[in-house]
Amino acid sequence: MSMDAENSNIVVIGGVACGPKAASRARRRDPHANITLIERGKELSYAGCGLPYYVGGAVSDISNLRKTTFDVIRDEQYFRSVKNIDVQLQTEAVNINRANRTIAARSIATGIIKEILYDQLVLAMGSTPFIPPIEGISQKGVYCLHVPEDAVQIREKIEKGEADRAVIIGAGLIGLELVESFFNHAVDVTVLELADAVLPSCLDPDMAEFLKNEVVREGVEIYTGQRIIRIDMEDGTARVVTQDRSFPADMVIVAAGNRPNVGLAREAGLRIGETGAISVNLRMQTSDPNIYAGGDCVECCDLVSGRMIYAPLGSTANKHGRIIGDNITGGCEEFGGVVGTMIFKVLNLTVAKTGLTEQDARACGFRVATSLTPCLDHVHFYPGGKFLMIKIIAEQESGRFLGAQIIGPGDAAKRVDVLAAALQNQMTLRDIANLDLGYSPPYSHAMECVIQAANHARNRIDGLAHVMNADQVQQKLLQEDLLLLDVREQKEAESNPIFCEAVKNIPLTSLRYRLDEIPKNKPIVCCCAQGTRSYEACLILQANHFDSVYYLDGGLRIWRSFFRDKKECYS
Repeated sequence: MSMDAENSNIVVIGGVACGPKAASRARRRDPHANITLIERGKELSYAGCGLPYYVGGAVSDISNLRKTTFDVIRDEQYFRSVKNIDVQLQTEAVNINRANRTIAARSIATGIIKEILYDQLVLAMGSTPFIPPIEGISQKGVYCLHVPEDAVQIREKIEKGEADRAVIIGAGLIGLELVESFFNHAVDVTVLELADAVLPSCLDPDMAEFLKNEVVREGVEIYTGQRIIRIDMEDGTARVVTQDRSFPADMVIVAAGNRPNVGLAREAGLRIGETGAISVNLRMQTSDPNIYAGGDCVECCDLVSGRMIYAPLGSTANKHGRIIGDNITGGCEEFGGVVGTMIFKVLNLTVAKTGLTEQDARACGFRVATSLTPCLDHVHFYPGGKFLMIKIIAEQESGRFLGAQIIGPGDAAKRVDVLAAALQNQMTLRDIANLDLGYSPPYSHAMECVIQAANHARNRIDGLAHVMNADQVQQKLLQEDLLLLDVREQKEAESNPIFCEAVKNIPLTSLRYRLDEIPKNKPIVCCCAQGTRSYEACLILQANHFDSVYYLDGGLRIWRSFFRDKKECYS
C-alpha cells in the first residue's frame, strides 16, 4: 500500500457488515485518507441475515445479497472505483504490533506476509459458529450456515434431491429460520435443542412453549432437552444419536450459536470483556485509543439492565460501523447500547422480542409483573385480522417497562419497534398506554395492541384482578378442587369445547343472573378465548363476594397450545 505522509492511514480488518460501513463512512468524511479493507473470505459486504432466505428460495441468486439498491455488486472493484478503498480479499491479519502501529497480513493463497501501517485500526472480525464437542460433527454432510458458500452448498444438495430429511442442531434464531427454508423445499425437518425450550436466550418458557407448539402444529418435529452424543454417517445418510433415541437425516445443520472472534485482539493485549467479546467505550475504542472495534466481535451495554451483553446482530454492526467511521475521521459520536431487539420469521409466524425476559428481569433483581395479551392486529370488524400474543414485563413498584415478547402471524414488527423505542426512552406502562399511535380499522385498534397490553399489565399491578397462567392452573387441577368457569357464549363452547371435568360454561352475558350456580367454596378460574371476557367475569364475581377468583392469563389460545398433548385439558 502506498503511503502519503500527509494523509491518515486507516486499516479495517473484516469485510462483512461493520467493516465496510466504517470504511465507507470514513471515506465520505475524509476524501484523502488511505483506507485499506482486509477480509479473509472470498466475498465482502454481503447480507448475512439473508442466507436462510437464499436457502429457502425467496432470494433467487446468492449475488443479490451483495448488490446495492441500484443492482451493482459490492465487490472489490466497486469499493475501489466508487469509494477509493483498497480491498484485499482472502487476506488474514495475523498480528497487531501496537508499538509500531502495524499489522501483519498474510495472503491465504500464497502465504506471503506483509506489514501494513495504520494510524487508526478498526477490528470488525465478526464471529464464528460454535461447534459443540459432538463425536462425528466434522464429517461430510454436516453443515453450518455462516457464509454464502455454506448457503450455496446446502441449497445445491436440496435441489439435487439429495436431502429429503434434515436435522437442525439448535433451536435458536438461525435454526428456526432454517425450518421455513427447508419447508419451502418439502424437506422434512427435525429440530434438536439442548435447553428445555426453544429460543432459550430470547423467550420465557411460556412464550417458548407457545411458539414450539404453533410450529409443531405445522408438521415440524421439535425436541427440547436433547443432549446429542454422536453423529453416525453411512453411505451419505446421517443418524443423530441423543441420550434416548436417534434421528435419521440426509443433512445435518449445526445452528448452536456464534462466538466472537477475539483471538487477534487478545494476542495484542486488548481488553476482553466479561462476555468474552472485545470491550469498547462509548466511542467504540478498545483499550488502545488508536484501535476501534465493532460488530459481532464486541460486547454492548444493555440499556435496560445496565449489564454488558453479547448481542450479535447486523443492525447493531452497521450502527457501530457508522459511528467508528465518524470517530476515526475526527468525529465524536457515541453508541450508548442496545435494548436487545430481535425479530424473525418462521413459517407463518413472526417472533419478536425487546428488552429483558421475565427470567432475566428477576435475575437482575427486579420485582416483576407480567401479562399475556392475545389480540388481533387490527379491529375485528375489518376482514383479515391476524392473531398476536404479546407478553409484557414491567417493574412491580414503579410500572417501569422492562421488556416484551410477541408471537403470531399478525404484524408484530411495528409493535416491537414501538416497544423498543419505549424501552430506550425508559417509559412506564402509563407512558405506553398514553402514546398517540395511529388508528384506522385496516391497520390497528382504537386502543392499539401495545396499549391494550400495557393496560393489561397495569391492571395486574393495580390489583384489579388476579391471574393464573396455564401451568399454574394445571397444577391446581391436580392438587385441589378447582372450577374452570368458561364465560364464552354457548355456541363457542360447544363448537370448541374444553374436555375437563372441572369446566362449567356460563356466558359472560348471563353471568350476573346465574351467580347462584357458582360455588363459593372453591377457587374459580375464569377463561375465554382471549382473556377480555374472563377479566370482566372476575370483576363481577369479586363484586359479589367470591373470594378466590382468577382469570386465565393469555386466554384459551395459550392454554390449548401449552397443553396440546394433554387430552383432558385440550379439545
